[in-house]
Amino acid sequence: MPTFDVHTPVGVNQIVIKKAIQNAVAEATRRGKLRPNSVDSLTGKNSGNNLGEETPVIHFSQWEQDEIEVKLILKGGGCENKNIQYSLPCELDHLGSAGRNLEGVRKCLLHAVWQAQGQGCAPGALGVCIGSDRANGYVLAKNQLFRTLDDVNPVAELATLEAQVMEEANRIGVGSMGFGGKASLIGCKVTAANRLPASFFVSVAYDCWAYRRLGVRLEAASGAITSWLYRDPERPVERMTQSEGFPLTGREVVLTPPLTEAQMRGLKVGDVVLITGEMFTGRDAVHAYLMKNKPPVDLNGAVLYHCGPVMLKENGEWKVKAAGPTTSIREEPYQHHVIREYGVRAVIGKGGMGKKTLAALQECGAVYLNAIGGAADAVQRAMTFMGIAGLVASFLTARLLAKIPARKLLLAGFAGCAEVEFGLRSGIVLRGEAPKNERRPGQQLLHLATP
Repeated sequence: MPTFDVHTPVGVNQIVIKKAIQNAVAEATRRGKLRPNSVDSLTGKNSGNNLGEETPVIHFSQWEQDEIEVKLILKGGGCENKNIQYSLPCELDHLGSAGRNLEGVRKCLLHAVWQAQGQGCAPGALGVCIGSDRANGYVLAKNQLFRTLDDVNPVAELATLEAQVMEEANRIGVGSMGFGGKASLIGCKVTAANRLPASFFVSVAYDCWAYRRLGVRLEAASGAITSWLYRDPERPVERMTQSEGFPLTGREVVLTPPLTEAQMRGLKVGDVVLITGEMFTGRDAVHAYLMKNKPPVDLNGAVLYHCGPVMLKENGEWKVKAAGPTTSIREEPYQHHVIREYGVRAVIGKGGMGKKTLAALQECGAVYLNAIGGAADAVQRAMTFMGIAGLVASFLTARLLAKIPARKLLLAGFAGCAEVEFGLRSGIVLRGEAPKNERRPGQQLLHLATP
């Protein structure tokens, strides 16, 4: 969800700025820089240009400076769904009672990191508001995410709290993408606001490791850019990966769909999987449709990728512009049925899934593979779009079951429960054995980080 925070001098026409922001969002969507993500809450129809009722989110404030400041933060559904709000006093799993004091707040923030696991693309950042009311508390919490990671809170008590939470949260063991490790949190930014005597809310805005922000300062009269925020224009662009793809070790398991049960049961914990061949993409609407309707394609032995690729038509042909995974836990109500009913052998997503999917994978001889969240551009470079395998339904024209041949798409497979640390390219693959406990992939016990 694009969220803009705008400060203007007195007398600047905010209506003009709002229109310019809306035009820029629509243009960025047209160019494939933004996924079409604005959906009518009543009809389910996607606007196609990221414009709609209260979309994008724009907050205006006046100030006594001469320049206009525009800041933008982009939070996807995965991390937005891991926002959380606490009403103190309360009881927290593994942490006990949280009272109306900074110690209670500390417990809430550790719990917020723990409950997010890998579903918000850990290691994440927390924006926090202590106090205010329920609605404005969330606004103030998200505003904290506009602070830089290396700043120091001017309020001594809050600076101490931020440092303490950073140190303790990184001992919980959630780790990258929720699969264990020493990096679970990259930032903790806290503010405090006055509250009603009867209320004590702790509002937490969770952001993913990609931490997508940008800002500009503009000359009020001309609109000329005077400076950039969150980036150094003198610093050269640094690519996260080489254009040739990820470096390989030779130990990767190469699979070409259609896949077999024997291949899936032959995978072992820690295997890194390369998928080369045809796969299908589908998110929430596709899975909901498949609960009541047969697919327009044969999914027996198929790879189903939890992804809604950003597509652009260039010279009469559709091109994949971004193809990152979506948070898989949303498909938990459906995935077990899709696996059992249609013979899907590999599910790709991020953040892991739950008990129903776990049972179906064990029963049918299928696996869950984890793709790294926040790397949609890197993933799309390994893909070529073949075309539409079939419309899911006439009323779901924005939700197509897309057929994509992957050119050695590197994935780390995850599905059991991790007791050891894994890097971004390591993983665990679900097999027939039952897990030692009922935790999700990489899920750690929060009390490990508390004295």
